[in-house]
Amino acid sequence: MTWDFAWRKTDQIATLLDVGAHWLHQSVVYAKRGVEVTAAELPTTLNAPVVQKVAEEHDIKLVSYTDLSKPEVFDQLPENHYEVVLFTEIIEHITFNPVDMWKAIYRVLRPGGRILVTTPNYYHLGGRVWDLKRFLSRSGGGISPQEILNIPTYGPHWKEFSARELRDYFTMLSPDFEVTEIQHVSIPYSQPTNSRQKVQSILENWFPLLRNNLFVEVALSRKEDGIVSKPSWSHPVRG
Repeated sequence: MTWDFAWRKTDQIATLLDVGAHWLHQSVVYAKRGVEVTAAELPTTLNAPVVQKVAEEHDIKLVSYTDLSKPEVFDQLPENHYEVVLFTEIIEHITFNPVDMWKAIYRVLRPGGRILVTTPNYYHLGGRVWDLKRFLSRSGGGISPQEILNIPTYGPHWKEFSARELRDYFTMLSPDFEVTEIQHVSIPYSQPTNSRQKVQSILENWFPLLRNNLFVEVALSRKEDGIVSKPSWSHPVRG
């Protein structure tokens, strides 16, 4: 599905940066199409022999990072080089302030390039927003404290976005960014097996806003203003 979303407006993609490339599943698909692919991921993944072997076979450049929040994270990559940046199933895991990361991505993305974001839809029918028991008990949204403290992972599913939030997110980052398309997509992780799941599937087909995933295209139509969002924190001064 991500493949179709990336190629629907063009016959050719020349250069692509896959941020959070995992085990190169998507990178390989693009490399086989003749795209110059750079895959960025944590060194624990990229140093795996199987990943190294796949990268060599498909001429995929590997770039490791230990901290995606650092402004110099992609300094080794050329400026204005990449036509497409893949940011798939990553944005919901970001637990740090992302402004410096987006500055780094902005630098390497060429004018006229695109960022393709996929992420779960907060308002999907099976999502946390519809958990009536949690709502009535005033237990909040997003992942629970139990999940934060008990799930053994370095990549918690931290934040689910709505379509409107993603528009606001990129608008605040830079006037050079334009969200040109958002699609609500149903990704079937398993076949419906009971009546409730079958009804949910029917409703998602009828009402796109209830589908479980968001595909977002962000165009960099120009490079004039840069990333304008400036994080600020205010702390009381104690005398």
